[in-house]
Amino acid sequence: MRVQLARQLIDRQIVDAEGRLVGRVDDIAFAVDGAGYPYVDSLLTGQGALGERIGGRVGRLLVAVADRFTDDPPVPPLRVPLAVVARVDSAVRLRCRAADLPSSPVESWLRRHLIERIPGAYRASG
Repeated sequence: MRVQLARQLIDRQIVDAEGRLVGRVDDIAFAVDGAGYPYVDSLLTGQGALGERIGGRVGRLLVAVADRFTDDPPVPPLRVPLAVVARVDSAVRLRCRAADLPSSPVESWLRRHLIERIPGAYRASG
């Protein structure tokens, strides 16, 4: 059976167990098992993964912008292990919450340097 991973996974939304958007599948990471067979290890999301996939000037610009908004460039993509994927339909649905995944370095930087400085940022709305 032939599986076209790019068509079935790339650019699909990644949704956590609570229905929250995690990101989009920007690339796929492979690994090789002990017998030498490749397998899908994780799904990659984030500006770094997207920039490398696109390539050229636009791709380098995406990576540079992401690197600008981190304390420790280069920005690694967020890796979503295939083990936490529950199913793939119109979106990639996870078994875990987004909070259980590693946080995005860009999102962490923006939260620390921008969002937290907004007056009332910690106040609950409602």
